Amino acid sequence: MNEENGCIAFPLVPGRREPSDKSEMITQLIFGEQYEVLETQKKWVLVKNKVDNYECWIDKKQHTPIAERLDLKYTIGTIFEQVKRADQIWVLPAGSKLRLGEFSIGEHSFLYEQSTTKSTLDPVACARQFLGAPYLWGGKSIMGIDCSGLVQVVFSCCGIQLPRDAYQQAEVGDTVDFVETAQAGDLAYFDNEEGKITHVGIMLDGERIIHASGSVRIDRIDHEGIYNAETNSYSHQLRIVKRVKNL
Repeated sequence: MNEENGCIAFPLVPGRREPSDKSEMITQLIFGEQYEVLETQKKWVLVKNKVDNYECWIDKKQHTPIAERLDLKYTIGTIFEQVKRADQIWVLPAGSKLRLGEFSIGEHSFLYEQSTTKSTLDPVACARQFLGAPYLWGGKSIMGIDCSGLVQVVFSCCGIQLPRDAYQQAEVGDTVDFVETAQAGDLAYFDNEEGKITHVGIMLDGERIIHASGSVRIDRIDHEGIYNAETNSYSHQLRIVKRVKNL
């Protein structure tokens, strides 16, 4: 690995569609995620996230070059944990990758002393931690998260890496024939009028789903889709339910 690679040394970094602060945020990169540099401009860097091959532009000031791949095996599975940087205490979001003790990302040194709060390998329990988080297009933290970001972060905390977008995630796993037979942790996907998958959520059982829609919430689900009791209508049309292996 050479300086054409980098690692996120901030709690969260916005990834934009174009090299501009005014451009749409299409994702966020989380502390410890490593990436390949595809293009460099005066103020911007085009990167490819190594965990999901997602491409986006980040501010050059938030780019930390690394000389070799970092061995960051621990994934934060709680909503946030603290890490020390010099005389500062930083708060890192769920999904952050780091290791115990002292470690460095480029020229930045950190100290992580594992929290007494235990992480969980249960995707439903992990997802419930995000209840009430506001919906944010491209978001991947408790401060704001989108539907596929919720699924990606939750499964990352459980040791399973999924793609970034819902339609990409739908290609992973085995099909569950009937929504009524879905198990906790199965993923339900929903499409629009053109048949494109645009939404995803995590099944709690065969009748309930947790998903990011306005906020992270729990709704009823049946063979037609997600039923919103507040509006007395279906908000999303069910396309398919998948079971991810190794759960």
